[in-house]
Amino acid sequence: MLTRLLHLSFCVAVIALFCGADWAQFRGPKHRGVATDTILRTDWSDKETVAWKADLPGRGASSPIVVKGRVVVTCSSGVKQDRLHVLCFDVKTGKRLWHREFWATGRTMTHRASSVAAPTPTSDGKLIYAFYSSNDLVCLDLDGNLRWLRGLAHDYPKAGNDIGMSASPLLVGDTVIVQIENQGDSFAAGIDAQTGKSRWRIDRDHRANWCSPTLLSKDGSADRLVLLQSPSGLTAIDAKSGKSRWEYESQCAGITSCVSYGGSIFVPSQGLKAIGRSADGKVNLLWKSSKLNPGAASPVVSAGRIYTVSNAGVLACGNASSGKVLWQLRLKGRFWATPVMAGDYLYFINSKGLAQIVQTGDKKATVVSTYDFGEGIQGSPAVADGAMYVRSDKTLWKIAGK
Repeated sequence: MLTRLLHLSFCVAVIALFCGADWAQFRGPKHRGVATDTILRTDWSDKETVAWKADLPGRGASSPIVVKGRVVVTCSSGVKQDRLHVLCFDVKTGKRLWHREFWATGRTMTHRASSVAAPTPTSDGKLIYAFYSSNDLVCLDLDGNLRWLRGLAHDYPKAGNDIGMSASPLLVGDTVIVQIENQGDSFAAGIDAQTGKSRWRIDRDHRANWCSPTLLSKDGSADRLVLLQSPSGLTAIDAKSGKSRWEYESQCAGITSCVSYGGSIFVPSQGLKAIGRSADGKVNLLWKSSKLNPGAASPVVSAGRIYTVSNAGVLACGNASSGKVLWQLRLKGRFWATPVMAGDYLYFINSKGLAQIVQTGDKKATVVSTYDFGEGIQGSPAVADGAMYVRSDKTLWKIAGK
């Protein structure tokens, strides 16, 4: 009996080691950009690691997501980018399983480098929630059947800005949270995930902002708190009611999203700040660093280290507890896509499509290989089951060892 139990435990451990979890939202599980249960190839080439690639019908700065053996990606097309697309591909073969199209109901003007399909979709493993810069929120099942569509521009026609929106939706329990911050009608809202009806709406800073909401709560916590970052600071709200629990006033970045880890929150603010809450509930500044200075790409935190890449392409590694910079490394190009970490390696893709794979260490880091996708890339990659999924305006790739 004991032998059988040991054998079962070993099998479970092996399965847990080699079967990666879904990558069902922007920056993956826990919003940290870390693939904790998978190992990726570090020597990329067309023949060895491009498992498949598929054509896309329109532009997109959104990330792909991976759910239940499916890769889901959003696009926008047309002269006015008013045609919205959701596509689903089989992870093993790259075969297109379904393709759904919708007309945008809100404004579709964006910066020429961006797209109406800038927010990354999210999923609970049963339903998919695709959000667009036009403030259209679409709910589909895994087979592509439409459950509901909410055109928020009908209710809030002044919401939006002239260079586009990009905050990705966040699914917390049965509530989809959207952050729509701009110079006009600026707000965040909680939408019933089953019906598309509004649960709550709160006014927000009336300035353009592209940061995405981030889940704060620890694993197993019944208190589901969400971080909303804006140029004026950070607010923790209750996901179910939208009520504010606490606020931290600081001049924050308007593109780069915050990340939480180990009881600390790392906020892109005049470089990078680490904040935490004391026993009496006060929010305290733990440390700040001007050398850990994230550009457009959000920070990645893993194993007590935090990584940032500046607009100048300088990768910096810091101690997450103290903020002390441990090493720096200059990379090629500018980065809009947030990198992904798997094991001791960081995977960067710059805006021109050059991938740079960095082996990290305690005192230094080294670029061990590069790969040129040959197309401009803004969307952050997704990782699941030992493979990486990368999208451009034209193509979706699966990168995996054969």
